[in-house]
Amino acid sequence: MSSITIRNLDDKLKASLRMRAASHGVSMEQEVRNILQNTLDSDANTPDGLTFSQRINQRFKGLGLEEFPLPVRQPARPLPDFNKP
Repeated sequence: MSSITIRNLDDKLKASLRMRAASHGVSMEQEVRNILQNTLDSDANTPDGLTFSQRINQRFKGLGLEEFPLPVRQPARPLPDFNKP
């Protein structure tokens, strides 16, 4: 098995990781392994390997929303004059 080193973790993140590992009864190293494994497993289990945004795009593709008319913008209101009483 190979190993990696993660540098420049801020103290708050490291403390959160330590607390999370303690609540699960494992070492910080094992907790990081679990987080990475769970994240990569959930990414691999998406339908067709698509991300959430890609699935949303496919769902609404072809509905003609590309030609959706945009309303005409109104001019901005004039800036207040703070020199007047």
